[in-house]
Amino acid sequence: MTAIDETTVNGTREFGRARKRKEDARLITGRTRWTDNITLPGMLHLAMVRSPVAHGRITSIDTSGAKGLPNVVGVWTGPELKGSEVGLPCAWPITPDQKAPTHPAVAQDRVAFAGEIVAVIAARSAAAARDAAEHVIVDYEDLPVVLDLEAAVAEGAALAHPDLGTNVSAVWTLDSAGGGFGEDVDAVIEAARSAPDGVVIERTFQQQRLIPAFMEPRSVVVDPTGEQFQVWSATQVPHFVRVFMALVTGTPEHKIRVIAPDVGGGFGGKLQFTPEECITFLVARLLRKPVKYTETRSESLQSGHHGRRQVQRLTLAGRTDGTMTGFKVDLLTDMGAYLGLVTPGVPVLGAWMFNSIYKFAGYRFTTTNVFTNTTWTDAYRGAGRPEATCAIERMVDTFAHEVGMDPLAVREKNWITAEEFPFTTVAGMTYDSGNYEAATAKATALFDYEGLRREQAERRARGDAVQLGIGISTFTEMCGLAPSRILGALSYVGGGWETASVRMLPTGKVEVVTGTSPHGQGHETAWSQIVADRLGIPFEDVEVLHGDTQIAVRGLDTYGSRSLPVGGIAIAMAADKVIEKAKVIAAHQLEASVEDLEFANGQYTVRGTDKGMALTAVAFASFDAHNLPDGVEPGIDCEATYDPVDFSFPHGTHLCAVEVDTETGKASIRKYVCVDDIGRVLNPLIVEGQVHGGLAQGIAQALYEDARHDEYGTLMTATFVDYTVPSAADLPSFTTDRTESPSTTNILGVKGVGEAGAIASTPAVLNAVVDALRPYGVDDVDMPATPMKLWRAIQAGRQAGSSNGGAA
Repeated sequence: MTAIDETTVNGTREFGRARKRKEDARLITGRTRWTDNITLPGMLHLAMVRSPVAHGRITSIDTSGAKGLPNVVGVWTGPELKGSEVGLPCAWPITPDQKAPTHPAVAQDRVAFAGEIVAVIAARSAAAARDAAEHVIVDYEDLPVVLDLEAAVAEGAALAHPDLGTNVSAVWTLDSAGGGFGEDVDAVIEAARSAPDGVVIERTFQQQRLIPAFMEPRSVVVDPTGEQFQVWSATQVPHFVRVFMALVTGTPEHKIRVIAPDVGGGFGGKLQFTPEECITFLVARLLRKPVKYTETRSESLQSGHHGRRQVQRLTLAGRTDGTMTGFKVDLLTDMGAYLGLVTPGVPVLGAWMFNSIYKFAGYRFTTTNVFTNTTWTDAYRGAGRPEATCAIERMVDTFAHEVGMDPLAVREKNWITAEEFPFTTVAGMTYDSGNYEAATAKATALFDYEGLRREQAERRARGDAVQLGIGISTFTEMCGLAPSRILGALSYVGGGWETASVRMLPTGKVEVVTGTSPHGQGHETAWSQIVADRLGIPFEDVEVLHGDTQIAVRGLDTYGSRSLPVGGIAIAMAADKVIEKAKVIAAHQLEASVEDLEFANGQYTVRGTDKGMALTAVAFASFDAHNLPDGVEPGIDCEATYDPVDFSFPHGTHLCAVEVDTETGKASIRKYVCVDDIGRVLNPLIVEGQVHGGLAQGIAQALYEDARHDEYGTLMTATFVDYTVPSAADLPSFTTDRTESPSTTNILGVKGVGEAGAIASTPAVLNAVVDALRPYGVDDVDMPATPMKLWRAIQAGRQAGSSNGGAA
């Protein structure tokens, strides 16, 4: 177990303090610097000509009409823009035989999804560039369009990429028996089929396609006029962009500087090296002029990567006493047309989470990754974990109904108990800490679980038109995307470490340089709190620098709830190194031995005396260097790199009460309670914001959002009129609370929180909807559970009940 530090600052801890975010004043008063705000002398603007065809061969492109327009500087097709033919990177080949088509920044002779770039316009204004794009005429020879996942893997299916000879990119399996962590799941399922008290449930669930829909559209500016190429990008991953920009364009990495200024949200949607970033760089390099590209909202919805889409074939085995024994997962996962940075690995991230908090004897997970002629998919808040949690939590409720037990009782019977931690699961993952009983007890009390069950029974007995459903989600997730050696074993090309440095300035102020790259998470506040605690200095005296590869030279950026359990630990380690390094100078100044010095509240003292020296004074002494020990260099700045020994495993219990009007199909959330356990809490206010945002996105998947294509592969939800992101008015007030099971694998005892709400809330809401409609024979509803879908399900259930001689 890793010891947890309990330092204080003048007797007051910053750790656990609900500080308002120091970055908010700048953000809410309009003093931000979004990428699109950046204007450089002589800057040109780009517009992209995008294919309206989902799959077709380019037979001709006539750019003459655009080239002759005023203020147009250049027009290029794919073959004309040198470097655009180079394939964009995929960082996670999950199998040695994974099939991947070349993904050019600009299509060369064929398009594979509606929205793919076929030509580029450079003009002196954004409006002129967009106008010119309308004058480019492209002719296509239509090719068969692949949209349906099950049809795509059928024999004789049309091909999304004819040169690959198949629509299957890769097949990846995790088997508990093969890994030595459990029994053969097929044998477990067959045993249940043949046993008198055995129960086997088979279901197919759909995960619809979602769009990250971040607030700020993607934007990139490239300035090639100095000694370096200076790139500003609305990205989550400036360090990734720098590396891949160098590899794809052939530009030396040290000649590229990438800056992520203020970034307006990402949710995984900006975890990418995009065609637009590559194209902007290529045009700037060609013309030797600054160039900007900013997408429209419709372009963002159409061509920024999407998330989630899966067909989940699930088999759960158990006994009539409520014991669950085996779980088998077979996925068809939609890659879209191309493989992005981590596209193939997204379903793999869920492989260790379908078993969740439950003690199965046997388990097997298989994903078949499938190409379609749609926008490619990649990470979206939770990345594989929401899909897994929704599947298992829906199946647990279905199993509970089958055996006639309360779904909460089934969970209690099968989950890992607090006394069993650390616990190695049937998937081979070792959970370090947790207390599902405590989180659930607190949640059910806040929710009034028994009282709502009584009300539900009364409504059913009366035959009310508005029925009450109660949904449960007891979840865990894996955060941090580490350690590096595990990622290497899984063929991921990157690492899982993070770097930070703490710089003590002569005046006693502190600069913290972090490799994490925030886009709404509050790192400037949280990292200041960590350093203030460790060094015993005022919170206000800490400045956090980030998002610039020339300042934070090394880093792996922000995604996967890794920032605090990886980046935060690196910062704490760097601060601790400062204390140890400064101790040598302090001892010399105080004419004491290093072993006799103690450090607390920003002050070194000689044990047993009143002699002391402040860390800030040591900082100046190291700067003027008038009285340093022999062999000690000036300066007490320190850097640390942290590579976790394991993931972190937050968990929680989410309870949702939904009222469904059976006459209209309208589902309304009446009450939502969640109790999350994220280890030790650094800043409760930031945690609350992260949970609320995640809940909004998870509820949106359950009830509102759906990226739909027509039969030709055209996105039908390319505006916010059709892609229905809920507003605050569409959401209930949330009751949130926490329990605390500190992580035992890091010095702060922390776990991740950024994705918890999005992971847990979708099945809680959907389980509540189905629970409300079970009296009508409804066993499942595809997401989103819109009024029309629910009304149709109710009518179908009533008709089935009538034909069977029953009443509904």
